[in-house]
Amino acid sequence: MSLSPIYRGRFAPSPTGPLHFGSLYAAFGSWLLARNAGGEWWIRIEDLDPPREIEGMADRQLQTLLAFGLESDAPVVRQSERGSQYRAALDRLLTDGLAFTCTCSRSDLAATGGIHRACVAAVPADAGDGRQPAIRLRVPDGSTVAFVDGLQGEVTQDVAAEVGDFVLHRADGYWAYQLAVVVDDALQGMTDIVRGHDLLDSTPRQILLQRALGLPTPRYLHLPLVTDADGRKLSKSSADLPVDPDDPLPALRVAWRMLGQDPDALSQTGNVTALLRAGTEAFDPQKLPRAATVSLQRTT
Repeated sequence: MSLSPIYRGRFAPSPTGPLHFGSLYAAFGSWLLARNAGGEWWIRIEDLDPPREIEGMADRQLQTLLAFGLESDAPVVRQSERGSQYRAALDRLLTDGLAFTCTCSRSDLAATGGIHRACVAAVPADAGDGRQPAIRLRVPDGSTVAFVDGLQGEVTQDVAAEVGDFVLHRADGYWAYQLAVVVDDALQGMTDIVRGHDLLDSTPRQILLQRALGLPTPRYLHLPLVTDADGRKLSKSSADLPVDPDDPLPALRVAWRMLGQDPDALSQTGNVTALLRAGTEAFDPQKLPRAATVSLQRTT
């Protein structure tokens, strides 16, 4: 790991489908913020959930990003190859008594809305019946996390009451997103996390986990979530169409407008290189929309 610059950001897609407009919007926004700060922009593939992933999709996503001129400033990291780093962090938490094994299922926790505050499973984790337990972070009562988001302002969450003891290693043997993202952001020296508003409520969990592991907390900025005309997230909408890598300029211009920027700044650009150069020069972070969502239809 190299020494971190003043600003290092990243884009971290999951290879569950082609890159759609909402993903491009987040990638372009994070890229522009990194360039505006004179910093670096990295790509990390979050391939932690094999049952949901599509073979070859990670490479297809990377090719699409490249067609849009969004190239990583460092070699691309794939989380599926980083199990030893996650295991080391988990072992520390277990040794320190900050994590524990648990066989509670979703049905076991139905009465508490899925919030784990105590193990209620009929079969204890140490029963020796072959059942694979999950491993959860022990979240003490009163674990309230507050932080200032770069776009959404002050955010406060009582992690114990609203989330509970959350999973770090799943019962099916896969690593949980919360642990992997915290470990990788620290090991890669990320200073700034820019992503969609749908991940805003995960941030307090990640900050709590960073504190448990003695890791630094980066700055966070959550862009509005792109929705269709009916207010549905694009990934759950009929508007969830892959962006066209053979014709990148229209989608980049729409994303630019949805990021609150002056469309005239890109009007004279005829190729991706020229558009990104003009965008870097004209981008104004103060114009980013501060809403939770932004509708695709309103800007097309």
